[in-house]
Amino acid sequence: MNKSYRQGQILKLVRKRRLHTQEELAKALRTVGVPATQVTLSRDIRELGLLKTAEGYAVGVSEPAPAGPSVAAVVREFLLDVRVAQNLLVLRTPPAHASSLAAALDQAEWPEVAGTIAGDDTVLVVAPDAKTAQALGAKFQNFLK
Repeated sequence: MNKSYRQGQILKLVRKRRLHTQEELAKALRTVGVPATQVTLSRDIRELGLLKTAEGYAVGVSEPAPAGPSVAAVVREFLLDVRVAQNLLVLRTPPAHASSLAAALDQAEWPEVAGTIAGDDTVLVVAPDAKTAQALGAKFQNFLK
């Protein structure tokens, strides 16, 4: 595992549940397939600016807040077409605008979006299953109305 991936998993875990000790954090990381020593965790906690509170580790104020327009605003401005293919959505935009749409989706952290890949004028959205992809397609269409 590389450092960026490990630290991303730490942030995800800390945001989703209460972890009070490095031991609890190490155990939670192991459950998602990320081994880490106590020394590594100490360094990661310091580098990520995590704070130890009565409720457990918390993301400190040093982490930049997500910035940028909402998904709805970006969709209304740039989305040209939506196609659903099993558990995938293909979103078409004008040239040079796919990354803006993908970034807005990534920052929104919608639970029905497993991930995005952006090209120049196309965003591939991965949903966990076909039913969720259909619902996402309808959600995007509703933004356009």
